[in-house]
Amino acid sequence: MDLLISGRAGARRLSRQVRVGHVLIGSDAPVVVQSMTNTDTADDFATTMQIAQLARAGSELVRITVNNDEAAKAVPKIREKLLSMNLDVPLVGDFHYNGHKLLMDNPACAEALDKLRINPGNVGQGVKRDTQFASIVEMACRYDKPVRIGVNWGSLDQSVLARIMDENATRAIPRDAGAVMREALVTSALESALKAEEYGLAGNKIILSAKVSSVQDLIAVYRDLAARCDYPLHLGLTEAGMGSKGIVGSTAALAVLLQEGIGDTIRVSLTPEPNGSRTQEVIVAQEILQTMGLRAFTPMVTACPGCGRTTSTLFQEMASDVQSFVRDNMPLWRDRFDGVENMTLAVMGCIVNGPGESKHANIGISLPGTGETPAAPVFEDGVKTLTLRGDNITNEFKAIIERYVARTYPKKGVLA
Repeated sequence: MDLLISGRAGARRLSRQVRVGHVLIGSDAPVVVQSMTNTDTADDFATTMQIAQLARAGSELVRITVNNDEAAKAVPKIREKLLSMNLDVPLVGDFHYNGHKLLMDNPACAEALDKLRINPGNVGQGVKRDTQFASIVEMACRYDKPVRIGVNWGSLDQSVLARIMDENATRAIPRDAGAVMREALVTSALESALKAEEYGLAGNKIILSAKVSSVQDLIAVYRDLAARCDYPLHLGLTEAGMGSKGIVGSTAALAVLLQEGIGDTIRVSLTPEPNGSRTQEVIVAQEILQTMGLRAFTPMVTACPGCGRTTSTLFQEMASDVQSFVRDNMPLWRDRFDGVENMTLAVMGCIVNGPGESKHANIGISLPGTGETPAAPVFEDGVKTLTLRGDNITNEFKAIIERYVARTYPKKGVLA
């Protein structure tokens, strides 16, 4: 497989490029952040609101379940509502079992979607499988839609697995069960893609994924898949889990692959905390890409972990407040200013590393540690500009950030 250097942490795998709505995926395009709703798609209002939340948080594609006629009929309404809100986020329809029928019976659904997702393991059984798969591909061709062929080890095509197991049994040295499963995943994805092309879908309309819930298996599967095709690849640890477990697992797997130049779109499939926001998976995906230096979405705050010198919670509270302030303001800043997402901030807790870290950031503040003089020097682009004191330091620092943004980053649409 040829490699292309293109602003990545490592060598970028060279793939075809696929257009999904206004978003480009693959080749030298930036790695795209995806998410998925968990509302009942038939409830077009609730689904529209959640898509809007995900899009505003930074999701560049949003996938929705299309599992029955009511859901299929709701898709055009959802698209219309989003456009009325000036949100043109590409929508991906997720089909299992009855996708062929839903698309044929609801052509407006097919037209309103920007991409179709097919799971080869859930498209049909026996002699019906190829016919139903072909039917979905035909609809994709008719409406000029790209397709993600998404294999999942929880719903792997059993006919492919049985064939790979039979072949393995004839080997002089059979592979272990894990290797057989991984080969079945890759084979299912590649054979389904070739079959889609035989049915008329252009090669630059296909994206592949092969998801598992084990970090090491995911890395192995995608390394193999990347070496055997040039389709763009969608990465994600399926059923990643809740909270830190899901975040750590997804980061561990995706970071290795992205560092090797593998992956063109990502999703972090977190189980939401009770009453938690669905947008958390978007934020984590963005932070994976941003901390690796692959993309910039929003200024991120550097803050020390704290120690015996920082017995006050002021710097922790301030770091959290500043990070929330930046995220809340980014939609406005992004519309008004060029490059503000690259700004760096530091909120430090004592004199040991505070001034040094603050000088490395575009804007930094070094708060007083335990027993230190109650003063907080502020640094802008490495130069100390003022010292803050008193009980209103956080609000004063946020005002400094606002002034810095307005002064430093060029306004969009205004010639220099």
